[in-house]
Amino acid sequence: LRGWLGEFVPFRILRIAQAIRSGMALDELQRITSWDMWFLERMAAIIDAEATVRDAGIPQDPDALQWLKSMGFSDARLAHITGVPQADITAARHAGGVRPVFKRIDTCAAEFASETAYMYSTYEPVRGAECEATPADRKKVVILGGGPNRIGQGIEFDYCCVHACYALSEAGYETIMINCNPETVSTDYDTSDRLYFEPLTDEDVIEVIQRESANGTMHGAVVQLGGQTPLKIAAGLEAAGIPILGTSPDAIDLAEDRERFQQLVEQLELKQPENGIAHSADEARQIVERVGLPVVIRPSYVLGGRAMEVVHQLGDLERYMRDAVVVSGDNPVLIDSFLSNAIEVDVDALCDGSDVYIGGIMEHIEEAGIHSGDSACSLPPQTLSDALLGEIRRQTEALARALGVVGLMNVQFAIKDDVIYLLEVNPRGSRTVPFVAKATGVPLAKIAARVMAGEALSGFGLQPVHLDHVAVKEAVFPFARFPGVDVVLGPEMKSTGEVMGIDRDFGRAFAKSQLGAGVDLPLSGTVFVSVRDEDKQAFIDICRALVDIGFSVIATGGTTKALNEAGVSATRVNKVMEGRPHAVDEMLSGGIQLVFNTAKGAGAITDSFSLRHTALTNKIPYYTTVSGSRAAVQAIAALQRDMLGVRTLQDFIADIAG
Repeated sequence: LRGWLGEFVPFRILRIAQAIRSGMALDELQRITSWDMWFLERMAAIIDAEATVRDAGIPQDPDALQWLKSMGFSDARLAHITGVPQADITAARHAGGVRPVFKRIDTCAAEFASETAYMYSTYEPVRGAECEATPADRKKVVILGGGPNRIGQGIEFDYCCVHACYALSEAGYETIMINCNPETVSTDYDTSDRLYFEPLTDEDVIEVIQRESANGTMHGAVVQLGGQTPLKIAAGLEAAGIPILGTSPDAIDLAEDRERFQQLVEQLELKQPENGIAHSADEARQIVERVGLPVVIRPSYVLGGRAMEVVHQLGDLERYMRDAVVVSGDNPVLIDSFLSNAIEVDVDALCDGSDVYIGGIMEHIEEAGIHSGDSACSLPPQTLSDALLGEIRRQTEALARALGVVGLMNVQFAIKDDVIYLLEVNPRGSRTVPFVAKATGVPLAKIAARVMAGEALSGFGLQPVHLDHVAVKEAVFPFARFPGVDVVLGPEMKSTGEVMGIDRDFGRAFAKSQLGAGVDLPLSGTVFVSVRDEDKQAFIDICRALVDIGFSVIATGGTTKALNEAGVSATRVNKVMEGRPHAVDEMLSGGIQLVFNTAKGAGAITDSFSLRHTALTNKIPYYTTVSGSRAAVQAIAALQRDMLGVRTLQDFIADIAG
């Protein structure tokens, strides 16, 4: 226990609380953790109150319940401690008049009265405290933000919320933002008319909306722009009688519930990869036998592809089911046939329930199997035929109407052998909305907000956009700050940001995106290539193109043999396990300027980790996919031909309008 308490982990506070519950003396805890005794005493008081509630139940006296709430107990926590339904606790609290009051954040340092409508809730220890909210007599809309930024849910969603505030203010609504991240634009005091700095839980959000509803007209709440966090409480808000603007919570659940969604896909006669839902390890094995390896496997209802993996061998499946997830009836895993070497496509669309506008179709540069948040993508698509693009538009429109989408929708497709497979539909704003809006000049988030508020899509005069330029979105990764993390990309999201490159052709746009992401592409030198067997044919053309523009190629044994047999000059170098001098030695001595490395299966990925790690620490550009490597060659060729120019985004957009 003492060693456990000494570890510096994110949830250390919960470990300390558990030690207090176990009876450890505060003096000993203070000695182990070096925490100030004041904080330990406050935690002990909360745990004493928790024990009292567990023994005696919820207090009937409103003053005692007020005191409990002032200590920070949520209704959900009290329900967990007592075994009483949360709805009963909320009802008892309301019946006793136990509600939070709202205070204004003093932006004037107490020198004079603050008029800024920037508020937070508090339960004072005694009832009847002053509430400073003073709701206005206006028609109002509540916009729920995304909460703390983390991998899978970042600033792109905050962009959507901010633009919704601007659009609804222009339309005459009072905008009320609820969010709890001080590092975002949505929590700037002047973005919305009123700002509540609150956790995004159903209890806290409902209290704010009920307080605001005391005056004026509550038009409803927008839940589809803040990512997954506000979507999770949409059903709770609807149950409390709060109008949800835009796509209904039932339609959102339909898109996320695998079994319900599969029925819809069959009705629309669309294709999905073979798939199944496993509630146990035995069921998982049966599904894999039916659909065949490789498969993509992940827990249900995850954000950012957490714990998602591509499984190529049965041994990896056994390890995943044993170590990666806890599988049960309430927490099944989703298994999909993996479409090797498929092209993945993202589509962002607007719908008002009947009319549909396709905002942008993006072709991923990395093949299917790389999380969409980690993959670079191109707008417009570079390799898809007009027939395929037309069919993608048709399927997107059919899905939007069938789901009854009102607002934004994101669809992900995979294309293999000219067959379109539907991977996922999200009836909400996506992380690509800001990119599409900047590339096309169409303010998707602003229009979506007004559509959700009740306006028809036909009133905005939207027309299909034909781009004279290419925009490339590239992910930015934090690997340099975490030297032990492998840089190889997969279905679990790793990026923490993104940049955009824009130019007249793909090569130059991709080169700009690499510069923005901190990758300095070489214009000459030596490329090291080590790739899995199924990628060797593709890398013959890639390496031939590099040799043609003046690069030398060194490669591991199997790759060298394949290149030389195809007439591409390459020199063999040892793998690390084959003895020195090996590829890592060449990197450390400055003999390698570019790395192409693909690997399949946990064993091969582990064996080649030192290659990617050395490239990272020595700032050598590296690519771990076929398509990423091909794009890098196009960018290098473009840089060799001509220096990159600078042109404003407004000039590119003006060309479209012209």
